[in-house]
Amino acid sequence: MKLTLDWRKSARENLESHYAQSKELAKKAEGARKAMEETRREIEEARAQKEKADKEASKAPEMKRKKEWYEKYRWFFTSGGRLVVAGRDAKQNDLLVAKVMMDEDLFFHADIQGAPATILQDGKKASAQEKREAAQFAASHSSAWKTGAAGVDVYAVEKSQLSKHAQGGYVGAGGFAIAGEREWFRATQLGLAIGTKEGVVASLPLVHPEAAKLPYTLFIGTKEKGAAAKELAKAISASADEIILALPSGGRFGIKRRV
Repeated sequence: MKLTLDWRKSARENLESHYAQSKELAKKAEGARKAMEETRREIEEARAQKEKADKEASKAPEMKRKKEWYEKYRWFFTSGGRLVVAGRDAKQNDLLVAKVMMDEDLFFHADIQGAPATILQDGKKASAQEKREAAQFAASHSSAWKTGAAGVDVYAVEKSQLSKHAQGGYVGAGGFAIAGEREWFRATQLGLAIGTKEGVVASLPLVHPEAAKLPYTLFIGTKEKGAAAKELAKAISASADEIILALPSGGRFGIKRRV
C-alpha cells in the first residue's frame, strides 16, 4: 500500500491526515455494506412474495359442492337404494305430489294432523324393510315428535288414491283426500340417527341397517332445537344450519352417542 506524503506538512500532520482519511473510508465502507444488506433483504422479500403469489395462483379453486335437487326436502336413501323425500311445509307437500311423485311411487303419511307428504320412489317394488324405513321417517318428521308421542300410525297409498277434492270442497294446501284401502304401519316408533357421510349431514330412520354406522341417535328429550343443533355441529364437525334442516320441525330433542 502506497502513502503519499505532503512535504509541506510535518510527519505528525501527515499521520493525522491519513488517519482522518482512513476513518472516512471506513465510514463509507460501512454505509456501502448496510446498503448492500438492505438491497439483499429487499430482493429476498420480493422473491418470497413472488413465490407466495405463484403458489396461490397454482392452487385449484375450491369448488363448492353442488347440491342435489332433493336436498331442499327432507330425504334419505333406503337400504335398497330408493330415494325417500318428504316436504318441509305445505307448499313442498303439494309440489312433491304434483311434480315429483310418479305412478310407481308410494305416498306415506303419519295419521296425525301436521305431517309431511313422504314419497318413496319406486315404492311399489320396495321391500317390506324399505317401507318400514319410509314409515319411520314419515312418523319422526310429523307433529308426533312435538307432542312427545312414542309412536304414531302411518299409512301408505298410491298416487291414484290422492286427490285435492273431497266431499265438502277443495282440500287445503299440503293436504290430500285419500280414497281406497291403505297399507298401515301401526304404532311406528319415532327415532332418527344422524351423522355425516362424505361430508354431507345424513339422517336415517333407526330401523335402517345403515343407521348403526352414524354416531348419534335422536329421541324426544329436553333440548331445544337450536341447542341440539349446536351440540351436534360440534360433535360431528358440521354446520348447525345443515343439522337444523335434518331435524324434525318441532319439539325437543335428546342426543345419544352410540357406544
